[in-house]
Amino acid sequence: MSDMISIRNLNKVYKTGSVEVHALKNVSLEIKHGEFIAIMGHSGSGKSTLMNILGCLDRPTSGEYLLEGIDIKDQSQDELSLIRNKKIGFVFQAFNLIPRINVLKNVELPMIYAKTKVSQRRKRAVELLEKVGLGERTEHLPNELSGGQKQRVAIARALANNPPIILADEPTGNLDTQSSEEIMEIFKELNREGSSVILVTHEPDIAEYADRVILFKDGCIIEDRQKEGALK
Repeated sequence: MSDMISIRNLNKVYKTGSVEVHALKNVSLEIKHGEFIAIMGHSGSGKSTLMNILGCLDRPTSGEYLLEGIDIKDQSQDELSLIRNKKIGFVFQAFNLIPRINVLKNVELPMIYAKTKVSQRRKRAVELLEKVGLGERTEHLPNELSGGQKQRVAIARALANNPPIILADEPTGNLDTQSSEEIMEIFKELNREGSSVILVTHEPDIAEYADRVILFKDGCIIEDRQKEGALK
């Protein structure tokens, strides 16, 4: 597997008045195509800051971030938006679905931004909802779904433009145990099919689904281990 993400001496400093918070401190990291990675750490450890930078939602204060050979610091806001739309699928703890439109249209949204033809995006959205087990729910509104079903819709939406990377921030944080297991099995299957999955979690049982676990503390990586016997 080749390197998909290369990070060198990454720092992120937030300034609040005269106070500086060093959220990331000289972080270096390589992630290969097709990996399934769990990023763990207590609140304030830097894991969500790293996720925002990986997702091109925020820029580092210093250091280098190469995404498939693209130096992120050299990209304009428009270029970053295009990278996010084409290369990264996001899944959030709060689902972030638009409540006033149905499930099908929620899944179509990234394809609208990508200027995909109406017929193509409709077909793709239906296929993705079937893939996550919601083929019968295309016309439902988000508030007519359970938490687990909402997260399935969010996963389908993340896959809309067939991105090579899925970033999931606490994707099971609002779900019961059974729904969490079902969602993680979907991520595992997507990884088997070739998607790179990077998820932030504070739950050790969720991290067990990953093949590599990276542990953060005080803005630094304190452990990076390839797991043996990861759930397949």
